[in-house]
Amino acid sequence: MDERQKLNTQEAAAYLGVQPNTLEVWRCKHKGPRYTKLGRRVLYDIRDLETFFASRSIETLESNDTRRGRGRHGL
Repeated sequence: MDERQKLNTQEAAAYLGVQPNTLEVWRCKHKGPRYTKLGRRVLYDIRDLETFFASRSIETLESNDTRRGRGRHGL
């Protein structure tokens, strides 16, 4: 997928794995991923969706150990 591509609400929702209505509610509450409005059209940049998704990552003890190279048994 082209990184410069813009997605409409339905496409962005599918990309994130949420319902289109979820994005609409988030927009009303000034939450969720960054978007652009052109008249009535709402468009999402793929880079903004990826940034939003990455910002929701939760570090666990195991994921943290793996990044440090300690693996599962390094505790």
